Amino acid sequence: MNGEKNGKHKHAHDKLKLCVSGAAETGHCGLDAFEKGKELGREIVRQGAILTTGATTGFPFWAATGAKEENGISIGFSPASTEEEHLEFYRLPLDHLDVIIYTGFGYSGRNLILTRSADAVFIGCGRIGTINEFTVAYEDGKPIGILEGDWETDEVIKHVIEASNRVNDKIIFDSDPKTLVEKIIELVRQDKASHGRVYRS
Repeated sequence: MNGEKNGKHKHAHDKLKLCVSGAAETGHCGLDAFEKGKELGREIVRQGAILTTGATTGFPFWAATGAKEENGISIGFSPASTEEEHLEFYRLPLDHLDVIIYTGFGYSGRNLILTRSADAVFIGCGRIGTINEFTVAYEDGKPIGILEGDWETDEVIKHVIEASNRVNDKIIFDSDPKTLVEKIIELVRQDKASHGRVYRS
């Protein structure tokens, strides 16, 4: 009886997986990057989602710190193939991560798996690796939240979008983490509802 009662929820996948991408080295990010990164992680958890990151330092690490402050789930995707390689070769942290998936594909392969496994991607202060994750998510048609701040990443991405001459209504720019997460979750819900209609037809 309990199985029937709970059966409709068994495969509901209600927990969204929201990826935060950003710079591992943050000297160029400005004074507000630390708190904005943490607040982004906090808001992802407050709004009922799971945080995923590249299991790295810097902006994604701050997001993971914020997520764990809210007792949320934080999953990291490592470029390494083992914990030893993660620590000794890549010199990446284990802190603030509930689960680390060791992809073994280096940074570029890790970026692909990280973004493709997420329901949406948030972009903070970043450099070339962050732009790589943005372009993967862009090509995959995922909702993308661009967090604006005292850095140039958001302006660089605006230029990339303008130069592409392609319409994309799934990219949101906002300087407030709470508002940005709300808007992106709404886009994800719309996507899932649309996909559900297609699969049922």
